[in-house]
Amino acid sequence: MIKTISDDLVIVLAGEAGQGIQSIESILAQLLKMSGYNFFSASEFMSRVRGGANSTEIRVSAKRAAGFLERIDILIPLHKEAIAHLKKRITADTIVIGEKDKIAHQGMIDIQFTGMATELGSAVYANTIAAGCICGLLKVDEQECADFILEYFSGKSEEIRNKNLAAIKKGYAAGKGLAGIAIAIEKDAAVKTDLLLSGSEAIALGALAGGCDYVCAYPMSPATGVLEKMASYSKKFPIIVEQVEDEIGVVNMALGAWYAGARALVTTSGGGFALMGEGISLCGMIESPLVLHLAQRPGPATGLPTRTEQGDLELVLHAGHGDFPRIILAPGTLAEGFALTQKAFNLAAKYQVPVFILTDQFFVDSRYNTPAFDATDLKVEKHIVKTGKDYQRFALTQNGISPRGIPGYGSGNVGADSDEHDEDGHISEDLDLRVKMVDKRLEKFAAISADIIPPRLVGSDNFKTLVVCWGSTFNTVCEAVAVLGKKDIAVLYFSWLFPLPEKAGAFLRKAANLIVVENNATAQFARLLKLATGVAIEQQILKYNGLPFAVEEVKKEIQRFI
Repeated sequence: MIKTISDDLVIVLAGEAGQGIQSIESILAQLLKMSGYNFFSASEFMSRVRGGANSTEIRVSAKRAAGFLERIDILIPLHKEAIAHLKKRITADTIVIGEKDKIAHQGMIDIQFTGMATELGSAVYANTIAAGCICGLLKVDEQECADFILEYFSGKSEEIRNKNLAAIKKGYAAGKGLAGIAIAIEKDAAVKTDLLLSGSEAIALGALAGGCDYVCAYPMSPATGVLEKMASYSKKFPIIVEQVEDEIGVVNMALGAWYAGARALVTTSGGGFALMGEGISLCGMIESPLVLHLAQRPGPATGLPTRTEQGDLELVLHAGHGDFPRIILAPGTLAEGFALTQKAFNLAAKYQVPVFILTDQFFVDSRYNTPAFDATDLKVEKHIVKTGKDYQRFALTQNGISPRGIPGYGSGNVGADSDEHDEDGHISEDLDLRVKMVDKRLEKFAAISADIIPPRLVGSDNFKTLVVCWGSTFNTVCEAVAVLGKKDIAVLYFSWLFPLPEKAGAFLRKAANLIVVENNATAQFARLLKLATGVAIEQQILKYNGLPFAVEEVKKEIQRFI
């Protein structure tokens, strides 16, 4: 009996850290996209350099798809622990392809990846053979595979290039020759011109488009990918990239860079951000711009350092002592990752406030094809004035925004002090002036409202049930609701979290049935919505085991509430 897979295929590669799962995924991502297949991948891995049990999901679809699926159509286990690790996702319909002498699983199709690799001189070529096997199954053009592999390993010796070429050919032949599997997924020529990016790359590109010229960070998963990408851009663009000794130094160096006129980016995760609280408060007092990308992972403390969670919203919302304004953004798509990061630099410069970009491990490490970003009207807005002798850095203004000068640009002095101060920036304990300065800073909230991005409604305006989500859950939630196929259910999605859009309350009050989906344990965004709108969302779909939501589980939970 032949099993036919059409429209949507889920392949999972599983094995130990160090076995090269990411290398297989990288090869397949580019080859499948070049062939016109819509591609999506998401990884889950243990905090280990070697050993453990890791997996990467690859979706190959007839239509664009960026949601995580629980289902596994084809599993390629590269280690004996892989079957046990994924047992909850393996069903009778899952096709398992592996080495029978190493991995015990009933009905498994035997392909000796290691044996074929050893014939070529080393077991290391097993990864290329596995990639070739999948290409053979999907009938990717064989010559394209060969040409790509030679280019992919172009920096290696001729011997290694030729052996990898032989390896992908062996794998291709094995996959093409598999009986009982027919894959009929329609290709789309338009996909070939798409971008193929990870969330980290989208954030880094947005920073580049925002005029970022200084990046500082202390490496911390899962935010390090942005640091690495910006470091690669520094070879072609005038960007200074600094790996600092600790996160306290990071935030203060970024503030110093903004003070001098640079456009600085900080990238970190929750544990690193926890050390930055005093610096964030300093940012509020000196009214400095700041752009900070925080890729969330489960806490408290070290938590699960390589997993995902939306658990740091309240941390960012309340970071720093004292009252001062801030902006919090949370992209849900790669296009938003680019656009919101670019916008963040202009917002920070315009309002002289910290702007936080909240992502998470699922967002930054996922990769998929997407249409080229629209960069036609993007501008780098610096909002810097040339100072005169009578310049006052913290001049009291009607909208709370004082003219921002930088040292050396004009004849004025540019004050900056962590104490309360007068309009010139000199320390002051005039209590009446203190009230005026606090009010001045808070007055920025009214000005910021002009730039707030309203929530996006996906579905009919005549909804009865409204599913609320934010950030990285967007694609998965939208797909789950679409699969339900009910016209009276819509998704209300937020990418601008704070200050909350005024329209939020009207949407919430219109719904007869409210559901919130959050990748945390306490529905942090629902609490923020209640605080701002007075509307409580009692029906909550929460997940906090370190894994992202799957389309199937969101669909099931929504059905339970309706």
